[in-house]
Amino acid sequence: MTSTRDTARPFGRTLCAMITPFTEASALDLDGARSLAVRLVAEGCDGLVLNGTTGESPTTSDAEKAELVAAVRDAVGDRVALVAGVGSADTRHTVELALGAQKAGADGVLVVTPYYSRPPQEAVEAHFRQVADASGLPVMLYDIPGRTGTRIEPDTMIRLAAHPRIVAVKDCSYDFLGTQKVLARTELAYYAGCDEHVLALYAIGAAGCVSTVGNAVPGHIAAILDAFDAGDTARARELQLRATPLIEAMTGAGLPGTVTAKALLSRLGLPAGPVRPPLLPAGRETADGLLARYEELAAA
Repeated sequence: MTSTRDTARPFGRTLCAMITPFTEASALDLDGARSLAVRLVAEGCDGLVLNGTTGESPTTSDAEKAELVAAVRDAVGDRVALVAGVGSADTRHTVELALGAQKAGADGVLVVTPYYSRPPQEAVEAHFRQVADASGLPVMLYDIPGRTGTRIEPDTMIRLAAHPRIVAVKDCSYDFLGTQKVLARTELAYYAGCDEHVLALYAIGAAGCVSTVGNAVPGHIAAILDAFDAGDTARARELQLRATPLIEAMTGAGLPGTVTAKALLSRLGLPAGPVRPPLLPAGRETADGLLARYEELAAA
């Protein structure tokens, strides 16, 4: 592991996009969140992303978001970085969420492109700058056009990289050429936001990953990057490919990763609880398939 790569990891290397556990009555389960966070850290995560897409941020209140960050901070202490999702369709609201995350103990904020209104790139850039200016926390840009309807274009990324608090990107763009362009021209720390791209992006200089599959197998995701850092690229490839059936089941089978992650964690007896509407829980057949893929990976 080189010193250059270490200094390029503002939030750690193996980050988990943590689910938000709920009780059976759909209330926030803070005890479950503490327990799950401790497990994830113990099994290989050196950073946690809370209140993101996998954390069901569209259906949690501002107060719940702050409570979750504070509870997880209390549970894991300063051992790992906590990045809080604060994205919304409203710049003013996003700023308020960023300030709340800072007060609750977050180390950084994850800011998605404003959705629904589909702003042009000039407005996208202004949005991110206003959020970065508003709090003292470093910002991870979240590029996921499949959900927001709007990309953060590579040239916009390059301009935003000049801002002292815009330091990282969660990349769900499915645009390797654009990613390479930004990596070549900036010091932004890129994190693979799609589990099938963990090794591929890391091999061209990414800082690490923000993994949904890591809710279930944090140690396996960390092991992929450990092998690459050790120079054993054949082993890293083997581990990435071995995880493919579970990755496909959790993120490529037509259901949101939140739904599949909670279904699998519930089968494993770990804190999860239901998803909140408009999401619906996974059916029994899907949950059975998820558990089978998990057990195959564990036995390999």
